[in-house]
Amino acid sequence: MRFCGIDEAGRGPLAGSLTIAGVILHTSIAGLNDSKKLSEKKREALFETIIHNSTYHIARFDAQQIDELGLSACLATGLREIMEVIGEAHYLYDGNSTFGVNGLTTLVKADATVAEVSAASILAKVTRDREMVKLASLYPEYGFEGHKGYGTAAHVKAIKKYGYCELHRKSFKLKSLQAALF
Repeated sequence: MRFCGIDEAGRGPLAGSLTIAGVILHTSIAGLNDSKKLSEKKREALFETIIHNSTYHIARFDAQQIDELGLSACLATGLREIMEVIGEAHYLYDGNSTFGVNGLTTLVKADATVAEVSAASILAKVTRDREMVKLASLYPEYGFEGHKGYGTAAHVKAIKKYGYCELHRKSFKLKSLQAALF
């Protein structure tokens, strides 16, 4: 039976999409690791190698979907979508929750120890980072190309100055922003 690793990027940011990737590798790929432990240059190089040597699917949920459905529901929907598109396989998801999805197992830190999950981690992160860099040109005042939507001091300062834009997850509440925005 085929083996599919799954991981996501973008669970914690204040802006941008949640991106979930599932990967079945067709060949061994050197240098795979948790995407957060690799340089951007290394992730970009591995992205292309993974794309050309795997069966994969990437599911994405924008800020409005996350606000409407909730993060857990988006994760569950994305996991089911990957399983439906990829078909029969053994599925391993990085973490400790299946979000109620049957037919998949979990393993904490699988993104650093299982090649297919590492590959999924890279596809998800690079896809999301590329999206944030592209969207930064539409909203230059927020600096998305640098922090990728995460709650850095510079990002919080920009939100206080300019308010939220359509890329922001309004359901994500930061105490430091509540007084400034409401």
